[in-house]
Amino acid sequence: MPRDRGILVVGGGTAGWLAAAYLARFFAGRIPITLLESPDIGIIGVGEGAFPTIRATLQFLGIDEARFIREASATFKQGIRFDDWLHAPRDGTRHQYLHPFEAPFHTESTSLIPYWLLQDEATRASFAEAVTIQNRVAQACCAPKQGREGAYAGPLNYAYHFDARRLAQTLEARAVDLGVRHLKGLLTGVDLAEDGSIARIRTAEHGALEADLYLDCSGFRAELIGKALGVPFKSAKHQLFTDRALACKIPYADPDAPIESLTIATAHEAGWTWDISLESARGIGCVYSSAHMRDEDAAAILRAYIGHDDYKARIIPFEPGYRETQWAKNCVAVGLSGGFLEPLESTGVVLIEAAVAMIADLFPHSGPVDAPAARFNQLMAARYENIINFLKLHYCLSMRDEPFWRDNADPASIPEALQQLLRQWRHRPPSRFDFTLDVESFAFFNYQYILYGMGFRTDLSAARADFPDAEAAAKLFARIRSFGERAVEDLPTHRALIREINAGASL
Repeated sequence: MPRDRGILVVGGGTAGWLAAAYLARFFAGRIPITLLESPDIGIIGVGEGAFPTIRATLQFLGIDEARFIREASATFKQGIRFDDWLHAPRDGTRHQYLHPFEAPFHTESTSLIPYWLLQDEATRASFAEAVTIQNRVAQACCAPKQGREGAYAGPLNYAYHFDARRLAQTLEARAVDLGVRHLKGLLTGVDLAEDGSIARIRTAEHGALEADLYLDCSGFRAELIGKALGVPFKSAKHQLFTDRALACKIPYADPDAPIESLTIATAHEAGWTWDISLESARGIGCVYSSAHMRDEDAAAILRAYIGHDDYKARIIPFEPGYRETQWAKNCVAVGLSGGFLEPLESTGVVLIEAAVAMIADLFPHSGPVDAPAARFNQLMAARYENIINFLKLHYCLSMRDEPFWRDNADPASIPEALQQLLRQWRHRPPSRFDFTLDVESFAFFNYQYILYGMGFRTDLSAARADFPDAEAAAKLFARIRSFGERAVEDLPTHRALIREINAGASL
């Protein structure tokens, strides 16, 4: 009887431990899984964010939500607020819009989007404010749900902010509970077989380790997929220009300060800053293009944003891009070893989730171990390209006049697929038929929030007669506004719910 195939995960962190825990849960002990983690590689724990898919992933892993929030120093994330992206502050005014996670309100027979587009631009509410109550809830620093509404449930869609180091520890504990063998040791070499696949890896502490399938979760170092197998990296620098970040963690001056339940992304002359609220501190980072800004100028922007210089910032260089071949022979890249685009919209974790779910479903229990590779690579490459389109959308619509932003608006830097969609969206709003679900991380309504938050114009005036229910739509807009006001009154503050959970309350 043939033995079960073994999986060896090289590298810990979010990618390694999420992959190990997910596969251990999926295979329920039928496949032996080992994770090799170097004790010398640190994890940046300044605060990161995820996409709402993380809730289903954590629930699948069997991790209690309240426990996760306590152990990972997590808070709720209801979306992203974009400050100064359309234009720089001027005459004392700043542009701001929200990308909430909740889909726009609709009924089976009515979409409110056309009716919002046909309203007077000078007097209508902002898009997110008009079509969802989450705009008001998030802006008021309220939680997305009551504590009594149950784990991973609630009336509004949400994800989390978390300390990445503590998240990895939570995932590690669950993976070990699920039977993952944890080895601490230093990778010293990789031996290749005659066909170019990995025959074994060598370690200082455990000697040679062999497996049928190797997952490269070694981060930017890409020890297996890059250094050993030489799989090329496809740069996206000609489309996404940011390539450096300065990151730090800042404690709250007031322990009772409100906790934002959204990421704040503030544009500056050559990129943007992130501001992520955890329970006891804020993770803040300045993302920028080294071709448009010097490191010392980025440090000055970070210092001005924080308001003092009593902190230590870590510089994180990266090149936006990915490996078109992420499953090569008997090695699969997961996480940063496979690619990274930039911190905007928290796509790092969602790409890990997508890769691990596909590995689980496509795993070959017999036959060639790389049989699913072509399909896996096709789907992952398409997902990366679609994320590039979505991220580029945030930049290319800006009216800012600094060189970084003008370069982003240059059609030569905008992917042709996105240009084609933008031409169509001049005459109709984004539709679900514009996207293929299996290769998308973002839905059509996510594009709507960015487009119309950035002032993009879709002209439906020629089709006004096709939308005769303006009076009924006006009543729905009024109901959304009323429900939003009521939700702010009924929901606890974000800090109050987090304190309740951290004090031992269950969900």
